[in-house]
Amino acid sequence: MTTTMTEKTVAVPPEWAPQRAIWTAWPANAAEWSGDLDTPRRDVGALVRALAKTNNIRLLVSGTEAEASARAELGSAAEIVRAQYGDIWLRDTGPIFARRSRGAAALRFKNNGWGGKFNLPGDDTIGDDIARHAGMPIASFDFVLEGGAIDHDGEGTVLTTRQTLLNANRNGWTKAEAETALQAAFQAKTIIWIDEGLAGDHTDGHVDNIARFVSPSRVVCQAPAGTDDPNAAVLDAIAARLEAATDAKGRKLEVIRIPSPGCVLNALSEVAPASHMNFVIANGVVVVPVYGTASQEAALDALRGVFVDRKVIGLPSHGLLGAGDVGGGSFHCITLQEPA
Repeated sequence: MTTTMTEKTVAVPPEWAPQRAIWTAWPANAAEWSGDLDTPRRDVGALVRALAKTNNIRLLVSGTEAEASARAELGSAAEIVRAQYGDIWLRDTGPIFARRSRGAAALRFKNNGWGGKFNLPGDDTIGDDIARHAGMPIASFDFVLEGGAIDHDGEGTVLTTRQTLLNANRNGWTKAEAETALQAAFQAKTIIWIDEGLAGDHTDGHVDNIARFVSPSRVVCQAPAGTDDPNAAVLDAIAARLEAATDAKGRKLEVIRIPSPGCVLNALSEVAPASHMNFVIANGVVVVPVYGTASQEAALDALRGVFVDRKVIGLPSHGLLGAGDVGGGSFHCITLQEPA
């Protein structure tokens, strides 16, 4: 069922709220992974097993080979759901679940392949399929928006980047037009704008790779790790912007900085958009992407001090990071939480 937004959205629950399920997907299109499905499947499998101890995992599979592979790898760790999708980046192609006074709804936005760069059959329809399987009414919006482009505190504050939302390859918005759209969709009261994201980010600077709310008025971002950190200036600019911001209730943000991975090169010797910010907050656990860098243990220890009520686990994510046009994301990019 598709509805128009005659009833205003009450709230998008923050990621740390109780969750009914976590959705993710099994790599199934070999062409999207340069013929190598084993490498990304290894990362997805490890993520699912880590989350499944305290969460209900719904794993999308496309095709008989992918289904057989997922069942062999994961057994009963996940509920297998057959579906057609272009690739596994459900954070951006799936719905955003929200609460309204008459119950939950799946908010659906247009998908244009991250500004026309990666148009794949199924990416524009998988959000509706997830909503129907979850038994949620669908509320549709007539503009392009990826879930990784925004972050919510659950109290009306939204984090985003100019680089993505004001990009001509999305909606061609002015800042005022973007704010009007976010206010209509999410009842956003305060929008905090960060200028840009990480070098080499296929998404044009998604915020979930650079800054995340971890509780109301508290946000985590990164600090440069070493003199060769290719994002040093950007990371410092992000922290400065957050430190100057106030949330929807007028509070100054508490900004917590953790070490970045530093300079991570992919198999093509390109600077990769590796980030510890692409973590998943779930029931009882936080899963953090790591890359074997000297700073990763310090980053994990810092996050353990933030998430004192959850187990913080670091898992390798080189397979999802990929190289060239392959990959480009990590754990938050491939997951979608369905609130309880």
